[in-house]
Amino acid sequence: MTLSVRPARPSELRHLAAIEDSGAAPFADWFGEAAVPALLAPAPSGTSRDAVDGALLVAVDPAYAEGPIGFAHLLWLAADDGAPTAHLEQLSVRLPEHGRRGVGTALVHAACEEARWAGHDSLTLCTYRDVPWNGPFYRRLGFSEDPAPPPHLARIRRHEQDLGLDRCGAREVLRRHLDRSSRA
Repeated sequence: MTLSVRPARPSELRHLAAIEDSGAAPFADWFGEAAVPALLAPAPSGTSRDAVDGALLVAVDPAYAEGPIGFAHLLWLAADDGAPTAHLEQLSVRLPEHGRRGVGTALVHAACEEARWAGHDSLTLCTYRDVPWNGPFYRRLGFSEDPAPPPHLARIRRHEQDLGLDRCGAREVLRRHLDRSSRA
């Protein structure tokens, strides 16, 4: 596989919801009857994701002519003190055919670089602590729990709770500090 990660092109936005929707089956299998509707609901469109302040990266393989095989959606948020922050809102890989091939890892590395070059010192995300392709995956890539998330991330967590996501398992805020020492 010849994988590259780059900013999404307008013509690729139509593929993103299907990529995200392909990830519903593993959650349904993992959580069974406990899976809440928010986990299985149709994904937002790529156009709606693209309209939000942030970055939208896609993973492409020239051998796969149907479009991107994964994407990362980063949000540029403002902390309560006005400081800019970077948050990985969604990471999805087209399943099952492109799972467990390093696509997610490549997207996370590219998301960290995108956030770093946008001037951010860290990248945050919210995820399930114990689902293997969630918390353990991100920990292997250098993320660690933020035990006292700032208010803007606590609001994201409250929204997740309102959606019922916590009924499926423990969720957490993770943070990865980004090395900006090489920036001029």
